[in-house]
Amino acid sequence: MKNKFSSAKLKKIIVITISVSVLIVSMAACSSFNRKIKDTTSDFGGGLNRTITIYDYNGNIIKTYEGKCDIEESENKVLFDINGKRTIIYNAIVIAEEN
Repeated sequence: MKNKFSSAKLKKIIVITISVSVLIVSMAACSSFNRKIKDTTSDFGGGLNRTITIYDYNGNIIKTYEGKCDIEESENKVLFDINGKRTIIYNAIVIAEEN
């Protein structure tokens, strides 16, 4: 009775399995990969729990928001929906921290 896998085929399968495993582990350790996972989770999960603080250009706090939200930003505005209300901030300093 012949062995289903020859020695060369078995070695090739082992090398491919180890290579794929190393690739997955190294990608999981990569911070950019972790950011992509968090971005995808946020996009499909309705956002992340955040504290958003709005400052004027003198460093004074204008307002603070807390809740689950996605944030869109462009050159001069930041947009987010929080607690069922849309908020658009123009020309201010916005700090969004994940809780």
